[in-house]
Amino acid sequence: MAIKALIPFLVAMMLVTGVCNTLLTKYQDMQCVRNCDSDDPKQRHFFEQPVIQTAQMFIGEMGCWLVVAGMSLYKRFISNRASLARNGGYLSLEAPVESHDSSEDGPDLAHSHPSQEEAVNASAAVKSLVAIEDDRQPLIGWRIILLGLPACCDITGTTLMNVGLLYVAASIYQMTRGALVLFVGLFSVVFLRTKLHIYQWSALTIVVIGVAIVGLAGAIFKDHKATPGAQPAAVDLALTIRASLVAAAKTPETLQTIIGIFLIAAAQIFTASQFVLEEWILEHYALEPLKVVGWEGVFGFLLTTFGMLVLHLAIGRTPHGRFGYFDANEGLREVTEYRSIAVSSILIMISIGGFNYFGLSVTRTVSATSRSTIDTCRTLFIWMVSLGLGWETFKWLQVVGFALLVYGTFLFNDIVRPPLRACLPAQRRPELIPQ
Repeated sequence: MAIKALIPFLVAMMLVTGVCNTLLTKYQDMQCVRNCDSDDPKQRHFFEQPVIQTAQMFIGEMGCWLVVAGMSLYKRFISNRASLARNGGYLSLEAPVESHDSSEDGPDLAHSHPSQEEAVNASAAVKSLVAIEDDRQPLIGWRIILLGLPACCDITGTTLMNVGLLYVAASIYQMTRGALVLFVGLFSVVFLRTKLHIYQWSALTIVVIGVAIVGLAGAIFKDHKATPGAQPAAVDLALTIRASLVAAAKTPETLQTIIGIFLIAAAQIFTASQFVLEEWILEHYALEPLKVVGWEGVFGFLLTTFGMLVLHLAIGRTPHGRFGYFDANEGLREVTEYRSIAVSSILIMISIGGFNYFGLSVTRTVSATSRSTIDTCRTLFIWMVSLGLGWETFKWLQVVGFALLVYGTFLFNDIVRPPLRACLPAQRRPELIPQ
C-alpha cells in the first residue's frame, strides 16, 4: 500500500521537475545581460552560455550523491537503532533483508519480519538505490571510468540542445527531442542487435514526419506575428505556408530557427549513443541506477570544466570569441552578477537532480510504457505553460506535428496497436524507450 500511495507523488514530481528543467533553461536564455536599456531590441544581448548550462546539469546529477549518502547514513544509524530496539538491545544475527522488489519476497517475509518489510517497501523511490542482483560483475575500481563514455555523449548532446534552445520556443525544443526514439531504435538495431518489426519502422517514419512538421511550424509561423484565433481555410493555409517559406528563407530569424531545430535533432544522435552505451555497460556490470547518474555527473562536470578552460583559452579570450559561447569569464560574470540567472541556475541544478531521482524511481516502479506516456505529458505541460506565460503563440501546424509524434512514439512502444492486424508480430519485443 505504501508503494501504491507514493506512485502518484513520484509521477507528479517527475513531471514538475522535468517541466522546470526546460522552462528554467529557456527563462535563463531570455535574461538580458548587456545593453538592456537600448531602445533597439536588436542591440540588447541576452544570456547565451550553453556550456555553463551543461555544467549546471552535471552539478545537478552530482547531487544524486547527496541522496545516496543520506540513505547510507539512514541505514547505518537510524535503521540499526530501530533493529536494536526491536531485538531488546541485541543486534540480530539473521541475514539482512534484501533490498529488492517486495513482490519477490514471498509471503514468509510478511510474517517473519513485518517491520523490516515496511522499512524496505516504505518508499518505491528506494528502488533507484538498489542494484538488481544477477551474475554481472560489480562496476567498481577502474571500471567506473567506463561511465565517462556516456558522459562524453551527454556533454555533446546537452550542449547542442542548449544552443538550439536559444533559437526556438520551449515547446518546439521539447517536441523536437522526440526524434530521440528514432536514433535509439536505429542504434539498437545496429549495435544491440534488436529486431524491429514493420509497424515499428512505420512508427519511426511517423516520428520523423511529426518532428519535421513541428520544425516547419516553428520556422514559418513567428510568435511575434502570429494571430491566434482566426485560422485560415485549407487553401489559404497552403498559400500562407508557401508564401511564408519564400519570405522566411530571406530572414535571419528563420534561418536561426532552422539551425536551432537541426541542432536539437542532431543532439539526439549523441543522446541515443549515450543510452546505448549505458545499456551495454549495465548489461555487463552491476551498479545502483542512482550511482550511475552520480558518476556520470562527476565525469561530465570534470570534462565540461576542462573543455571550458581549453575553449576559453583558445577561442573565448580572442577578439572574435569575446562575449561568445566560450567566453568563460563573461559567462561566470553574468551568473554571479545577475540575481535572476543565479537563482535560476540553482533551481536548474535542483530540478535536474530531482528529475533523475524521480525518473529512476518511476521507471523501476511502473512499466516503461507508463514512463513514455508520462514524458508525453511533460511535453504537453511545457507547451501549455509556455502559452500561458506568453512566451509563444498557438500554432495549429504544431498540433498536427505533436499528434503524429505522440502516435509514432506510442506505436513504437506498443502502447497502441498498429492499424493493420497483419502488422502484429507473433511475439512482442522488449520495450525500448528513451529515459
